[in-house]
Amino acid sequence: MSASALALVLLAGLIHAGWNIAAKKAGGDVRFAALTSLVQMLFWAPLGLWLAARDVPGWGVPEWRLIVASAALHCLYFVALLRGYRRADLTVVYPLARGSGPLLASLAAIALLGERLTIGGALGIAGVVSGVFLIAGGPKIWLGAHDPVQAGRLQAGLRYGLLTGVFIAGYTVVDGVAVKVLVLSPILVDYIGNIVRLLFFAPAVMRDRGTTAAHWRRQWKHALLIGVASPVAYVLVLYAMRMAPLSHVAPAREVSMLFAALLGGQLLGEGERVPRIAGAALIAFGVVALALG
Repeated sequence: MSASALALVLLAGLIHAGWNIAAKKAGGDVRFAALTSLVQMLFWAPLGLWLAARDVPGWGVPEWRLIVASAALHCLYFVALLRGYRRADLTVVYPLARGSGPLLASLAAIALLGERLTIGGALGIAGVVSGVFLIAGGPKIWLGAHDPVQAGRLQAGLRYGLLTGVFIAGYTVVDGVAVKVLVLSPILVDYIGNIVRLLFFAPAVMRDRGTTAAHWRRQWKHALLIGVASPVAYVLVLYAMRMAPLSHVAPAREVSMLFAALLGGQLLGEGERVPRIAGAALIAFGVVALALG
C-alpha cells in the first residue's frame, strides 16, 4: 500500500471512530439514519450535484445496479449498527463489525477480483482480526460474562456486530467494483448512493411524522455531525481503494479501532481498557504490515 493510500485510510479512521461515538450517544433508530442521510444530501449538495450533472447522464444499467445494491447494503448496515448500539456496548459492536466486515471483504476481493495476498498482507489481516477479538472481549466472547445482564449485552453485541460486518463486507466489495472496475467517482458513489438510501428510508420516516420530528429535536446535533463527517471518511476510503488493493485497504481501515478503543472507553465509560489497548496495538501492527505488504 502506498504512503498516500495509507494516509487517506488513517485520516478516514479517525473521522470514522468519531462519528460512531456520536451515533452511540444518539441512540437512534432507522429515523435517525434517515435524518443523517437528509443532512448529508443537503450539506454536500453543491459538490454532489455539480459532479452528478457532469457524470450521471453517462451512466448505464451496470452503474445504477451497483449504486442501488450499495444503497440497500448501506441501509441494512446502518440499521443493524444503530440497533446494536442501543442494545450493547460500542466497544463490542464496533470492533466486531469493523473486524469481521473487512476480513470478509478481503476474502471476496481475492476470490472475485483476482487480487493476490502477500505474506505481509496475510500477517496484517491476522493482526487486525486478533486485535479486534481482544477489543471485543477476548475469551469472554465464548466463555460469557458472569453477570447475566452483561452477558446478555455481550451476546447482543456479538450478534449485531457480526451481522453489521456482513453488510460492511457487502457494500465494500460493491463500492470497490464501482470505483476500481467501472471507475466511477468516489464522491458520486457515496452521494448518489445516499440519495437512494434516503428513498429506502422514506416509508419509515413518513409513517409517523410526529415521532420523526421528536427524534430530530432530540438528536439533531448528532445527525448534523454524522451527516457532514461520515461521507468524508468513506470517500477517503474509496479513493484509497483506487490506489491500493481492496484486500489491503479494507482491513487497514480498522486503524479506526485505535481511536475507538481509547475514545470509546474514555468518553462512554465502557471499561476493560487494558485488553482493548492491547487489541489496538495488534491492529496497529496489522495496519503497518498491510502498508509494507
